[in-house]
Amino acid sequence: MATIKDVAAHAGVSLGTASRVLSGSAQTSAASREKVLAAAAALDYVANGPARSLRRSRTDVLGLLVSDIRNEFFAKLAHAAEQEARRLGFTVLLANADEDQHQVDEYLRTFSSQRVDGLLLAPQGELTAQLSGLAASGLPLVLMNRSLDGLDAPMIGTDNSGGVAAVLEWLQQRGHRDVAFVGGPPSISTGAERMRTYLTGREAYGITTDSAFVDTGDFREEGAAEAMTRILERGARPTAVFGANGRTTQGAYRALREFFGVETAAGIEIVSFDDLEWFQFAHPPISAVRNDAETIGRLGVRALVDLVEGRSAESARVPTSFVDRGQVPA
Repeated sequence: MATIKDVAAHAGVSLGTASRVLSGSAQTSAASREKVLAAAAALDYVANGPARSLRRSRTDVLGLLVSDIRNEFFAKLAHAAEQEARRLGFTVLLANADEDQHQVDEYLRTFSSQRVDGLLLAPQGELTAQLSGLAASGLPLVLMNRSLDGLDAPMIGTDNSGGVAAVLEWLQQRGHRDVAFVGGPPSISTGAERMRTYLTGREAYGITTDSAFVDTGDFREEGAAEAMTRILERGARPTAVFGANGRTTQGAYRALREFFGVETAAGIEIVSFDDLEWFQFAHPPISAVRNDAETIGRLGVRALVDLVEGRSAESARVPTSFVDRGQVPA
């Protein structure tokens, strides 16, 4: 098993520098932190638990890093997590990554320097040296709604496969074949899972497998609008559109109206993975998979507190429900 001396030697820094980085001290340079965290990840370094507990006293503070606070799902998740943490005697420090990996690493350094007892995280993209090193330091981690290859931590999230299956069944019942799918980034697990489930399941529900009807955005309105426009510019003429999350659906909705005009676009049914407040007032109303963000937030906090207090914690998938707002033909 690698020791902190091994990490220091591998990184080419002093033992004191390695110790400061791995204990979360802010009194180190960015270059040193990157070297030490990369070395810790490469050597699978795990901090000595008893010794670490002697150096580090409990703060009763948890970190929560969400991917985009403007996303209604994460706003609800954060509120529920904060309330549950307070109930359990913890304070939450909230940070917004803004779907930016560089910003994620900056906040991870901040949380480390603030000596939080544990971290709730909705990760972006790939496993970085910063996050790998933080996990190697022994800090309790729980992933929120997104998994990350190479990081062994409990993940509390939504049932993506079940939600997409409900949409496919709804599309079939509504008689749709020419369906456009606007997905999310394949580098994010939710984007990859929803895309995979849709692509592998669509033929069984009588939905076109023409690749012209599929494109990906960035889980944001602007990127989704661009993806929807690309689909239409390829000549695809969908009778229904499926957006991979709420903000994606919003962008697709906007693009349809800009491309066709309001009245023509109103003849295209839209369904969403995520239910935003205004969907019920759209013309026509937008049917949606409803994520239970509040339950995910509460369960995530409970799992993290279990880890902080020395208990085990398991991953969990929270079931979705489906809100059918399809208008019954006259």
